[in-house]
Amino acid sequence: DLHQARTGNGPAILATLRNTAIGWHHTTGATNIARATRQANRRSHDLITAVTSSYPTTQ
Repeated sequence: DLHQARTGNGPAILATLRNTAIGWHHTTGATNIARATRQANRRSHDLITAVTSSYPTTQ
């Protein structure tokens, strides 16, 4: 198997991104992380705005 997704720094980076996203959902008041993740996937522009804005807002 030549697939390399499970080698190098990839797994650690993906885990960090996942944990950061979960923490962000908790910070914005989400109680159901699975639902918040699905909603965020449909509205990726909101996440990009929240991360890049000087004055982030919660929804």
